[in-house]
Amino acid sequence: MRRRTGTQAPRRLVVLRHAKSAWPPDVPDHDRPLGPRGRRDAPAAGRWLREAGHTPDLVICSTSRRTRETWELAAEALAAAPPPPVRLDERVYAATARALLDVLREAPDAAGTLLLVGHNPGVQDLVLRLTGEARADALRRAADTFPTAALAVLTWPAPWSALAPEHARLEDFAVPRG
Repeated sequence: MRRRTGTQAPRRLVVLRHAKSAWPPDVPDHDRPLGPRGRRDAPAAGRWLREAGHTPDLVICSTSRRTRETWELAAEALAAAPPPPVRLDERVYAATARALLDVLREAPDAAGTLLLVGHNPGVQDLVLRLTGEARADALRRAADTFPTAALAVLTWPAPWSALAPEHARLEDFAVPRG
């Protein structure tokens, strides 16, 4: 494992996989809404963020309906005032880890905590690719499975533009349920 380098205040990346979606017939994948379990779990993710003190400075969210609904319900439970700005980015939908990394590198340096709301397998691959160090069993749990509404928290000691594989520390991995 590589060691983290840099002298800036640490940045925090929170990666949230969308909550459980429904599979209505004749609805394109991009337009699938959250299902009943997803509507219960998304607020639990927001409560977890609030209790863990991980209020984002910026949210980057896929344009899919299920990711937008996940963030809307999580944001209500997070109850941040003012609410963080949200950047809907079509590149996050069905993105690979490499594509997600490119999106994250464009984040403004003023964002100390960045929240990415996306899809598997891209979000799980991103977390595993970025992790150079891990706390406790967080890496094992994130590698085993990255279920819907799961959250991974990574820290990074340099500007977002320099985000690189194997240089972040996986601080936490949680699967809040409603």
